[in-house]
Amino acid sequence: MKNNRFVAIVLVPGFLFLLVFVVFPVAYGLGISFYDYNPANSQNPFTGIENYKRLIHDEVFWIAVKNTIFFCVAAVTANIVITLFLAEMICILPSKWMKTLFRTILFIPCIAPMVGTSTVWKYGIFGTDGGALNRIAGLFGAAPKNWFLTTWQFMLLIIVFTLWADIGYNVVLFTAGIEGVPKEFEEAGAIDGAGPVRRFLWIKLPLMGRTFAFVAIMTMANYFQMFAQFRVFAASGGRNDSAMVLTNYVYKMSFDSFDMGYASAVAAALFVLVFAVAMLQNKMMRMDWSYE
Repeated sequence: MKNNRFVAIVLVPGFLFLLVFVVFPVAYGLGISFYDYNPANSQNPFTGIENYKRLIHDEVFWIAVKNTIFFCVAAVTANIVITLFLAEMICILPSKWMKTLFRTILFIPCIAPMVGTSTVWKYGIFGTDGGALNRIAGLFGAAPKNWFLTTWQFMLLIIVFTLWADIGYNVVLFTAGIEGVPKEFEEAGAIDGAGPVRRFLWIKLPLMGRTFAFVAIMTMANYFQMFAQFRVFAASGGRNDSAMVLTNYVYKMSFDSFDMGYASAVAAALFVLVFAVAMLQNKMMRMDWSYE
């Protein structure tokens, strides 16, 4: 009983925090999606599912859905491939201080403010006048290019920035996962004649399945909610809404158009999409988390 009381005392503040700052805002946001809600109006009439019906015929919404899915699939795939490669390279370094050094260097962008680094990349690297990308292209005789007027290329540039800003976290996780694989298995594979690539693909990767599943699910869920870089690079969604994603569309509807009821409906659709993808990933990568 004393132990149960102690556990309850420890958990209650956490549950209260989640209730006030997570559950209540989510429920409130879902509730106002059934209203023609504008905080500047004294009357906010109940509209039922009209906001959700509006989603079906909203062309920009479906463009945002397509862009969000493309961004997540492309960025998450590239993130996992790159971070697995970097983690393996770090793990084969001969000394501990070198491993720590490279992990630290790769992790530094993760702790930098996303808005600040997005601004630096927008004007310092992708900028039409004086941007590093155009300067490098100028060395080969190419004329300066306005990257913000392109379509799919603009999205790829945002993906490159996102990878730079975010790969350090997964590198740390994968490094820990790889180092947790018993050396005996890899040594046995080497004795049987398996090369480094085969040992990684057929020995290390399966044995770090739990780490891989956690990283894939959390990265996908996180990337669906990416917002800062899209707001900085393409506040209006880019040319022909080529860089409009659901999070930016929610912000645009909320604070540019003050149509918060409809924005809440878009947010609810985003929640359903993230939940469905997370459940699908969890089923595809189902691991036995119990220990015998």
